[in-house]
Amino acid sequence: MFKDRVLLIVGGTGSFGHAVLDKFISTDIGEIRILSRDEKKQDDMRHHYQISFPGESEKLKFYIGDVRDINSVNTAMVGTDYVFHAAALKQVPSCEFFPIEAVKTNVLGANNVITSAVNYGVKRVVCLSTDKAAYPINAMGMSKALMEKTFIAQSRIIDPEGTVICGTRYGNVMCSRGSVIPLFIDQMKGGLALTITEPTMTRFMMSLEEAVELVLYAFENANTGDLMVQKAPACTIGLLAEVLQELFGFEQETRIIGIRHGEKMHETLLTAEEHLHAVDEGAFYRVPADSRTLNYDNYFSEGKKDLLGTAFDSNNAYQLTKEELRNKLLALPFIIQELQNWG
Repeated sequence: MFKDRVLLIVGGTGSFGHAVLDKFISTDIGEIRILSRDEKKQDDMRHHYQISFPGESEKLKFYIGDVRDINSVNTAMVGTDYVFHAAALKQVPSCEFFPIEAVKTNVLGANNVITSAVNYGVKRVVCLSTDKAAYPINAMGMSKALMEKTFIAQSRIIDPEGTVICGTRYGNVMCSRGSVIPLFIDQMKGGLALTITEPTMTRFMMSLEEAVELVLYAFENANTGDLMVQKAPACTIGLLAEVLQELFGFEQETRIIGIRHGEKMHETLLTAEEHLHAVDEGAFYRVPADSRTLNYDNYFSEGKKDLLGTAFDSNNAYQLTKEELRNKLLALPFIIQELQNWG
């Protein structure tokens, strides 16, 4: 499907963008475009791929722009076949203090990307969301939940033969920029105690490769308006810290700092309400868009009779054993490199 095609990764200088590039740059894809607002990260990325993939780096094109400005999005969208939309404000505490900024990027910015893609005849758009969008309690999750509502609403009104707009929702991506594992490793490097919010807090655990697999599964299988969810395993933050300390041979008491602004004890990938009509596809759930219209008179005489479903959250998901978590961490290139540096 990607042979000789043009793929645009919006917000592509982050961890997800690097993972997609590693997977695609040596294939027969025609061109990969990166749209982001940080020229330093773009320059670092350009040099990295020129060195690592000298024969293929010509496929890589960079566009400076911001999803808040639809004109800069339009510039990158001309001639694009497919879009992976990964640009977002992701830090929970930062979004708590600047919620309008989260709305500008995560909601209005996503709407700009979708509108531009439809206007320029893009074939498929995959919007990346987060488990924090399910039962959101923080500004980051609320803005991503609105992003989901935005692409679902757009999917209802566009030409059925036009752009396919779908989304993915996944949990913590291990070792991604700004996540807890690099923080723990930096603390160990500095000889500092690991700062744990709450040891019994649970989080889904996914690798970057698994996140890319989910997006590609959605790209190949989703209908317009679908939200695709991967059945990820989970573990407690306490177990994660313990396994990392054992891997790095680091012996120091951890420090409990308490739950930060806007954090949950457990995250949810699939709400109880979504579970009622989700389609189980083995390793994934498909949540189709609600196709009912605003003509509510049609539903007064006969409503839904389904009972409430069960949420799929990080507390009732499969819990990784210590050995399973250890093996999952040891399969990550970031951990392998850090262990080599650690000596």
